[in-house]
Amino acid sequence: MPSVKEQGAVYGNLLAYKQYTRPTAQKIFGQYSYRNRAGPKHHENIQKLLEILAVNGRLTTWGMAKTHLSDTSNIRTQEKDYRRLLVGRMARGKHTMGLLDVGLVVKDGKSLQKAPADIYRLSLHGILYCLDVLNLSEKEIEKMAEKYSDVLPQIFGRWTYLKSTIGNDTDRLKTLASGMFMDNIQISNITALPIYELMTYLNVKYQSNFEQINEEDLADQISYWFYTNLLISSKRSTNDKSKRWKKLLDNDPGLKKWYYRFVDEAISFYTNRFKQIKKLKS
Repeated sequence: MPSVKEQGAVYGNLLAYKQYTRPTAQKIFGQYSYRNRAGPKHHENIQKLLEILAVNGRLTTWGMAKTHLSDTSNIRTQEKDYRRLLVGRMARGKHTMGLLDVGLVVKDGKSLQKAPADIYRLSLHGILYCLDVLNLSEKEIEKMAEKYSDVLPQIFGRWTYLKSTIGNDTDRLKTLASGMFMDNIQISNITALPIYELMTYLNVKYQSNFEQINEEDLADQISYWFYTNLLISSKRSTNDKSKRWKKLLDNDPGLKKWYYRFVDEAISFYTNRFKQIKKLKS
């Protein structure tokens, strides 16, 4: 994946998404889908651009405009509008934040067809915002998973397998997108499974990445959250949920190896912490 400098955007960990990116994006780009509630035209234009990137993946501004226009002059006009939405603009000496500024979109290389042009795609924060606000259909989410399977490989790269195994529990990703971390201590009162401990360690593991994080690390943080969250019971009993979760990992050795590496890290972390606690008595 491109470096932070090459992406032209800076974004932090999941806590940064919850405390900064999500509220900022909702304030300037909308907290409801334009399809469900009328709002400023700017919100609608931004959300339509994000929808294009969600279902089409990597595109230049020209490619974005061509998805719904055919006349060259209209494409050129729309391309300029999209560029302003991406990079922001200056008006009366004040800079209006664009999608790159907030970190919802990143640059992903250049197209060398005709003149060189930047290629854009959703960032991981952008994917979460789309799931939270745009009210995407199941078909649109499937398309987004296909286009961004390399960006979120442990989830979108296994989307068909996940849907066939856990069904609508894939919607747990929308829970994260809505800003709910499910790391509240009350979780320890509703299940004997070590969900609270794993969620707490997940925050500790990435605590130094609030202001900036490598995209691969953020993809791991999101994925660790997702698979740990699947252990939280919904309508099924805790025991059934645990068995279903175990089957999910057992049937995919690569996924199991990846996730249990995180579990081993958590075990090592708490073992060391318990040693420090015991030292208080010595």
